[in-house]
Amino acid sequence: MSPTPASPESTDTAANTSADTPDASDLLPPQGAPPAVLLQVLRAVQARCQHIPEPVVLALAARLGLGPAEVRSVVSFYHFLSSTPRGRFTVYLSDSVTDRMLGSEALLERLCQRLGVAEGQTRADGRVSVHRTACTGLCDQGPAGLLNGWPLTRLTERRIDEVAALIEADTPLAQWPPDFFEVRNPVWRHELTLSHPIAPGLALRGFAALAQAQGLDAARTQAIATLRDAGLRGRGGAGFATWQKWQACLEAPDAPDAQGKAITCNADEGEPGTFKDRLLLMAWAHEVIEGMTLAGLSVGAREGFLYVRGEYAFIAPHLQQVLAERHTQGWLGANVAGTGQAFEVALHLGAGAYVCGEETALIESVEGKRGIPRSRPPFPVDRGVLGRPTVNNNVETFVQVAQIAVHGAPWFRAHGTAASPGTRLLSIAGDVPRPGLYEVPWGLSVAEVLAGCGVTDIAAQVQAVLVGGPSGKLIDASQCQRRIAYEDLPTGGAFTVFGPQRDMLEVARQYTRFFAAESCGFCTPCRVGCVQLVDTADRLVQGHASTHDLDRLRDTADLMGRLSHCGLGQTAAHPLLDVLAHFPQAVLPRLVPDVRAFDLEAATVPHPSRTWTPA
Repeated sequence: MSPTPASPESTDTAANTSADTPDASDLLPPQGAPPAVLLQVLRAVQARCQHIPEPVVLALAARLGLGPAEVRSVVSFYHFLSSTPRGRFTVYLSDSVTDRMLGSEALLERLCQRLGVAEGQTRADGRVSVHRTACTGLCDQGPAGLLNGWPLTRLTERRIDEVAALIEADTPLAQWPPDFFEVRNPVWRHELTLSHPIAPGLALRGFAALAQAQGLDAARTQAIATLRDAGLRGRGGAGFATWQKWQACLEAPDAPDAQGKAITCNADEGEPGTFKDRLLLMAWAHEVIEGMTLAGLSVGAREGFLYVRGEYAFIAPHLQQVLAERHTQGWLGANVAGTGQAFEVALHLGAGAYVCGEETALIESVEGKRGIPRSRPPFPVDRGVLGRPTVNNNVETFVQVAQIAVHGAPWFRAHGTAASPGTRLLSIAGDVPRPGLYEVPWGLSVAEVLAGCGVTDIAAQVQAVLVGGPSGKLIDASQCQRRIAYEDLPTGGAFTVFGPQRDMLEVARQYTRFFAAESCGFCTPCRVGCVQLVDTADRLVQGHASTHDLDRLRDTADLMGRLSHCGLGQTAAHPLLDVLAHFPQAVLPRLVPDVRAFDLEAATVPHPSRTWTPA
């Protein structure tokens, strides 16, 4: 699929050479609009004006019944929003570990030189700004980036020079070569899910037939029982039993405002190295929305929210088209598939915040707020979006929900293991001959997965494998007989391979910096702990750390794991701890003698790792 820069939100402002800020009054919501629209309006204003002007802040506050500080706080939280002008051409180059492995640092420097702009700054003429960003979900075709929200893939020195020339010529994006924005979805292995697409509406027709024959309550009971018998667990990473979540939401009393229940689809796959949901959103959107709708019918929800990460905004036109098609066919609307029940799906786009992949932070973002994870209980199934009982599942989960409804629980159970039924989509990147997407049965060993990617000699080609992204598990080559399964190595879908030439301590440092940059700053253990982790990682890489620093690292990790508010802080130390455990040869030679004398000057001199910028 080659997306074309033509969506309304990404209006080609590059052609606007006026020094004045474009008018955004037509983008403002009407007086008294619900505050939940705030983030989507801010995204549209940012796209047109390249920043959020202060008059817009004041107008939004007045129309939504918010304080100006509340609006500014949302602007400051999301990476893709800014209170100061960014370039009419805004370039974000991915700073993920896999992009760095492919030479992204040199490309970033080259682009800045060609354009005469400093990284993170807007050029004096306002035409361009160049920034780093976290993983863009394009790890299999990097180095990659984003230009005014559109993907730039497979970047080379030549392509960087071409990008710079087009920007200097002020060429509208619609006139750029289409291959600049081409996103490929190479699937190297098909199994259960990717080999059995279903016709749109097929699962809903089955539900409707049962509801008409035996009643709506019986249809709901049967739908949830089928998921129980299939053993489907959430594919977002936590692995919670899908049927139990649906059952709890079904049994929860409706919200006091009588707005009913809600469904949220978590398409905010920000874990570095993960890009499987990109394929499903681009090529399997009908199945995604079919699963969401089936969830709505099963728990009595009338509204669903498809929350897509800001880095995938280029997929939004396709998703809107699919939603429109499903309305036309009667698979969404006031009477879904003749069941008498209404269900609508609204598309919500994020704006660059990794923490919004946490389900309660996602719910906060859907409500137009900063994506700060909530305290639990209450859990979303009791009180979620706008206080309504809410089912939140991942993109892949909803696809498999729809397929199980059509093909049955035994069909699904025939794959995988007893504790991990079915299949798993893996996003494989890094030092492998064939990066891309693989669907494998749960229970396959890491070695078998590597063989399928073209690795012929693990001892010679593989130093480490990161299963589940930086919040998951980093293993060495000696552990490649371990299995991809909830009972051994669970994963949200990321699978990154590192060859013998990689400095694993440097890899861990980059992941640690990622966590520090993405911390929402809400809780002290994570806010302060991430800074301390980065400081320790820097000292280790630079050869300034001792065994005392390793002891402090372990103590910090333990405190963060026990006391952090959400999973980000609880897992932020995993990369460093795994390197200490499995790759001591990358750490021990760098240590200096254990001298604990207090150095006042070193402790008081400002250091980049001791500063914190809110997400």
